[in-house]
Amino acid sequence: MNFVTKTIAAAAAVALTSGAPALADEATELNWGLLAVESQDNLMKRWGPIIDAMQRRTGFKINPFFATDYTGVIEAMRFDKVDVVLFGNKSAMTAVDRAGAEVFAQMIEADGSQGYHSILVTHADSPLNSLEDVLATCDAKSIDFGIGDPQSTSGFLVPTTFVFAANNVAPRDCFKTVRNASHEANLMSVANQQVDVATANNRALYLRLQANNPEAAAKVKEIWRSPLIAADPMGWRANLDEGIKSKFYYALMSMGRIGDPEVIAEEREILLNGGFQGFKPSSNSQLLPFREMEATKEILAVRGDETMTEEEKKTRITELEAEIDRVRELVALIPSL
Repeated sequence: MNFVTKTIAAAAAVALTSGAPALADEATELNWGLLAVESQDNLMKRWGPIIDAMQRRTGFKINPFFATDYTGVIEAMRFDKVDVVLFGNKSAMTAVDRAGAEVFAQMIEADGSQGYHSILVTHADSPLNSLEDVLATCDAKSIDFGIGDPQSTSGFLVPTTFVFAANNVAPRDCFKTVRNASHEANLMSVANQQVDVATANNRALYLRLQANNPEAAAKVKEIWRSPLIAADPMGWRANLDEGIKSKFYYALMSMGRIGDPEVIAEEREILLNGGFQGFKPSSNSQLLPFREMEATKEILAVRGDETMTEEEKKTRITELEAEIDRVRELVALIPSL
């Protein structure tokens, strides 16, 4: 019996033996937060069938909750307006810290890989062909740059860490303009030559844009790719009823794995349509490497902050370096993370 199967069996046992009162499934209603990484229509093409399948497996009524940005869905969870969300790692970190979220699962990528990549893209006809080409324009501040939502992992945190902090460059000091937008908006802005370079991720370009707008995708080229980013975490409100958690968890882990062959085949197709294979167990520990990235990003910001005294900078950087050491110690305790 593999780890995922054991976990499903354990969840089923908890759901069946819990001393909590039985749930009236027809009265149970959950709000599933959907992040605005693309248009609402495209989101529902991917997520509508998944939500329908989860309604069948749980017996719960599950409502999609659309947020215009990452902050919106985090605030919705903070005030108990949203119950479950497939976050990015950066937004999950903020949700855990500010909104009482708890990571319980992780997406399995469509190709079975452990994650995805942040990318820099430019127009197919652009003379820019590498990160080095982009950074070479910094002195002239001659190009317009599209970056992700500040709560985006691949659109903001990862490029800030591996492009800007790694090269000791601040975007505002390098580009003529810097605009925040979703992956889809950034890709379309590049395709339409409204910005010269933008961040996105490989899923947004090669899966979603290629499928939804192949003409636009053909006008975009990748010029930089990040190290692997851990696949997205699923989180729920930590204060959600434990019986609801158990049933939802069992249903999510069972999708595409347990049931009649026809049901399994149908659910696997639904999951692949969503852009992934399914889910596996996870926890808040998944976010530790991103906490190190966040601290590294903040060190860069502090060094360039003209409102702070040198003593204030030194104190804050010392605090951030201590946070990095703490996170690395925790990661060392979980070598398989």
